[in-house]
Amino acid sequence: MRSQLAVSMTESTASSRPIGFFGWLAILAGAVLLGYLVCYNIQHLHEHAHTPHEAPPLWGIGVLPFVALLGCIAVLPLLPATHHWWESNLNRLGVALLCGGATLVYYYFAEGADSILPTLNHAVPAEYIPFIVLLFSLYVISGGICLKGDLAAHPMTNTAFLAFGAIIASFVGTTGASMLLIRPLLQTNSERKHVVHTVVFFIFLVSNIGGCLLPIGDPPLFLGYLRGVSFFWTFHLWIEWAVCCGILLVIYLALDTFFYKKEAMFDLRRDETQKQPLRLSGMINILWLAGIVACVAAVSHQRPLPGTDWTPFPFLREILMFVLVGLSLVTTPKGVREENRFNYAAILEVAALFIGIFIAMQAPIGVLRVYGPELGLTEPWHFFWATGSLSSFLDNAPTYVVFFETARSFQEEALATTVIREPLLIGISLGAVFMGAMTYIGNGPNFMVKAIAEQSGVKMPSFFGYMFKYSIPLLIPVFFLITIIFLTESRQPPPADPARAGETPAVQVETTPAHDAGGH
Repeated sequence: MRSQLAVSMTESTASSRPIGFFGWLAILAGAVLLGYLVCYNIQHLHEHAHTPHEAPPLWGIGVLPFVALLGCIAVLPLLPATHHWWESNLNRLGVALLCGGATLVYYYFAEGADSILPTLNHAVPAEYIPFIVLLFSLYVISGGICLKGDLAAHPMTNTAFLAFGAIIASFVGTTGASMLLIRPLLQTNSERKHVVHTVVFFIFLVSNIGGCLLPIGDPPLFLGYLRGVSFFWTFHLWIEWAVCCGILLVIYLALDTFFYKKEAMFDLRRDETQKQPLRLSGMINILWLAGIVACVAAVSHQRPLPGTDWTPFPFLREILMFVLVGLSLVTTPKGVREENRFNYAAILEVAALFIGIFIAMQAPIGVLRVYGPELGLTEPWHFFWATGSLSSFLDNAPTYVVFFETARSFQEEALATTVIREPLLIGISLGAVFMGAMTYIGNGPNFMVKAIAEQSGVKMPSFFGYMFKYSIPLLIPVFFLITIIFLTESRQPPPADPARAGETPAVQVETTPAHDAGGH
């Protein structure tokens, strides 16, 4: 998830224009199509998707819509000529549907009309609906929690803010943690002149790296969960998470101590006298967030509900999430979301863009299932840097999927099984989550935090200034260290083949990712 989410929040007028007759007609048609696809998904729930042994003809044409859509997401917000036009979620949706439609046209001519419905079934009910319902639920519920206050902006206070954000990001999502903490952190530092580095490290730790411990923490990990990775498997990354966060927190503490000593004495006196205790409102939403975690972890149409013999029906998990959202809207005290300046523009942007991304990425995923083993990516560090490099400039969620499928095709050829070696999945997961911090467009909350900071008077660096002054000199050495410690061949276990007795277990992946629509 990515691009200019913050601009959507602060300049949502373009996204909230009155919907005309044709707009409502399009919404009705979309709702009918979506309902039909859900029914189709339920009817074909137990059918396994065909795994191709050869790529479709002229597959280079088939991947162009996916490349074009990611290029639009990365470039159009940065061009003066298209910057304002791109702020409209209707325009974003139009571009996304155009690219998704182009993919379906390609499948029509390459594989025939019979390929259209299976492709849409895989893209929309099986993956897009669970994905966007989870993000919507986390976004709305976390928007009902407001933390306000103004503490003395000592280096240890700021470090504690960042550490707390890195911890909760995995449990409320990087977007939720960023929304909850960025404003009180800025208020705490409002009397200081040197604040940019604090916001940058907030993006590093809270908006990205902190979210790697649960599938709800960051969208790429949830897509892995949709493909069969165990819900609690990501807790295996706690050592890498702790080392990376620990190193960055130590670096930040040293930097902030240096800049604190450069602050004017007058500003420091104001900082010590103008204080307000932290106040948390909307705490009932913590209960609803816990309910979301429980839904994702326990409700699946493929297995009985824990402690019972009853197997939930498809999409029960998503229905329960909507119920929790409704409870949040009803029970949150009035004024809490207004204090957070909450609106739906940011999540509508994600919904508009990702409907096209999920459809358009079916072609490159199909190609990677065939040609993945030929890419030469065999080691965990290969996948870490390949996934991370693309996640820095594209969206980290589809980038994760691309390399996930690459690793799966590699394993299928090497072992003739449906498992992904844990070391490879570790590299993919860490690359997608960690390196989303490399640029403003690597992950959705990055631009949101940047815009909120600028509204508060912080002069944030430009796109390239962020990279060359902060992320490259600060993060790349840390990532090299993570590579040496955790991802080199000498430190990895041998390939896990369940057929071999005594081997360490690998991450089990469903034979088809398309059929787990209503639960996992």
